[in-house]
Amino acid sequence: MPINHFKRAIGAGTLQLGLWSGLSSNVTVEVLANAGFDWLLLDTEHSPNELPMVHAQLQAISRGATHPIVRPPWNDSVTIKRYLDLGVQTLLIPFVQDAAEAQAAVAATRYPPRGVRGYAAAARASDFGRVKDYPALCEEQLCVLLQVETPLALSNIESIGAVDGVDGIFIGPGDLAASMGHIGQTTHPEVVAAIEDAVRRIRACGKPVGILVGDEKLTRHYMAIGCTFVAVGSDVGVLARGAEALAARFRPVA
Repeated sequence: MPINHFKRAIGAGTLQLGLWSGLSSNVTVEVLANAGFDWLLLDTEHSPNELPMVHAQLQAISRGATHPIVRPPWNDSVTIKRYLDLGVQTLLIPFVQDAAEAQAAVAATRYPPRGVRGYAAAARASDFGRVKDYPALCEEQLCVLLQVETPLALSNIESIGAVDGVDGIFIGPGDLAASMGHIGQTTHPEVVAAIEDAVRRIRACGKPVGILVGDEKLTRHYMAIGCTFVAVGSDVGVLARGAEALAARFRPVA
C-alpha cells in the first residue's frame, strides 16, 4: 500500500500547498505534477471531468511528487466507491452540512461492517489484486476531507468534526459568500470574519483546516491563523491570466 504522506503531513500540522485543477486534462496534470505543489485537486464537481479522465490524470500525476486529491461531484457513496477503486486515497467531499452527512461520507470509504463501500477483488486500488490484504490496510491510508460552505454547515462544525474518520475540514469561500448574500465577494468583511471564526473552531476540534483563496494577502492571512492545506490558485487561472498578460505585453498600445 502506498503511504498517504499528505494525510500524515496535515495530521502533524505541516503546511501543504495545493493547486486546483479544473482543466480536466491528464496532459495538464502531468505538467503540474512536478511544479512544486504538495497536492493537486482534481475537480469533478465544477469541471467537465469524468471517471475515465480522472483515471488518466491519476496515471499522469504518478510521475511526480504531488499528491492527488479528488473532489467528487456530490456526497454520493456510489461515486465515491468508484474513485476509491481507481486508487484515490484522499477525497474532498463537497457540501457537507451536518454530522449525519459527515457520517455518510466516512461510511462510503469504509468496508462493512464499518461502512458501506462495495468490495472489488482486483481494482486499481489494490494493484489489481496484488495487495492481498488491501481491505485491512487501506483505511489507514485513506484521507476524508469534508467541505463546509454554508452558514448552516459552519454552525455544525463541532458535530462534523467529532465524527470518527474525518481527517480534515475544508472551507469553501465561494459558496459560503454566496450563501451569505455576497456572491462573488470572498473578501467581503462578513465572509472573512465567518471564515476566521470557522478556522478557530475547526482547530479547536483538533482537525486540520483547508481553504482555497485567490487573493495572496488573504491566503497568507489564513495560513497565519492556522490553515494547513491551502490551495493558492488554479490551473485555469494560471493559464487564463498568464495568457492575457503575455498577449498584453506584445499588443501595441492604441
